[in-house]
Amino acid sequence: MLTVKTPEEALTLLESSFPPRPEGEAVPLSAARGRVLCEAVMASEFVPGFDRSTVDGYAVRSADTFGCSEAIPAILTVQGEIAMGEGAGGALGPGCCAAVPTGGAIPEGADAAVMVEYTEDYGDGTVGICKSAAPGSNLIFKGDDVKPGQVVLEAGRRLGAQDIGALAAMGVGTVSVCRRPVVGILSTGDELVPVDTIPGPGQVRDVNSAMLSALVEEAGTEAVSLGILKDDEDLLGRTLDEALTRCDVILISGGSSVGMKDATCRVIESRGTVLLHGLAMKPGKPTILGDVEGRPVFGLPGHPAAAFFVARLLVRPLLLRLTGQSLRGYTVPAVLTEAVSANHGRAQYMGVFLFEEDGVRYAKPIRGKSGLITALAGSDGCFCIHRDCEGLPAGTTVQVWPYGVE
Repeated sequence: MLTVKTPEEALTLLESSFPPRPEGEAVPLSAARGRVLCEAVMASEFVPGFDRSTVDGYAVRSADTFGCSEAIPAILTVQGEIAMGEGAGGALGPGCCAAVPTGGAIPEGADAAVMVEYTEDYGDGTVGICKSAAPGSNLIFKGDDVKPGQVVLEAGRRLGAQDIGALAAMGVGTVSVCRRPVVGILSTGDELVPVDTIPGPGQVRDVNSAMLSALVEEAGTEAVSLGILKDDEDLLGRTLDEALTRCDVILISGGSSVGMKDATCRVIESRGTVLLHGLAMKPGKPTILGDVEGRPVFGLPGHPAAAFFVARLLVRPLLLRLTGQSLRGYTVPAVLTEAVSANHGRAQYMGVFLFEEDGVRYAKPIRGKSGLITALAGSDGCFCIHRDCEGLPAGTTVQVWPYGVE
């Protein structure tokens, strides 16, 4: 008989049983996208390393432009032209200006830049400034971006393209990131065949291996296929033993219900501790969590929709914590387009299709039994009906967890 825990109790159990132990490794910047920082990145230099213009125009002393206008321009002598990639040269003298491109260095003494659109070249070595410039206008000063000793990226951040750009700007060519936990994925069942096989009578394709691998990799961890096994307890035990030598987390789908051929729970119990067997949620009630040699071993339901929701709810937060990441749990409000019923006593998770109409975000429930992949296909997120609620009427605003949002 199943000993059922609520999803909240299961999450608490995971946190207390498997604390994060991130291990660091150095990778080149070119391989760092999607990896999680093991330690904070601190700037060692000024970025930018010099004062620079943000416009094409002229570097000026702002005081030389005060009071000027199109009717009475300030006449300044062009002291020189600053080329991209070169230093600014000598200091800018009073009553002088220097032509400068966007991103070009600003000479000493200049404290502003004037856009070329507000100037007039007289062709005799002077230009007219038709709009006054305040100190600091159209300039980026040395260290405006970052200064030595400043923490730019915190430990636990998963690096995106914008972060790679920041690291490149600081000259960071090698990054200390957390080693990616290896997650072994195993599907069990006499009825399963590979995805590239045409199923025979009574057979179905192995959906869970591909689906769970994608979910694992979305969390920034490494997925390893352990194949498809027939319903054989001895074979399952040998496969688990081999997986424990190279995997940090193991996901076994199928074989989690109470029945004569359901060996997952027995195999885990013979090698470690079964922490839970059963979740008070729909879909996903026959879920197992075990601790074998300090490694989490999950027994997930065989039905794809049930396996997906349990993996989103339990496995994904665990993987994020093991890599030093935090679960942000973003939700978006949406209005139900139709009424939904629920099983009293179990939290019910349901996929939705999100769309907007007249500025209102709506959630259309995707209905389907737990064994049907159409309960997943096309969904943009999911919401939960709490265990003490028997249903929600159309028009209710629910909080939706969008998929693909960290």
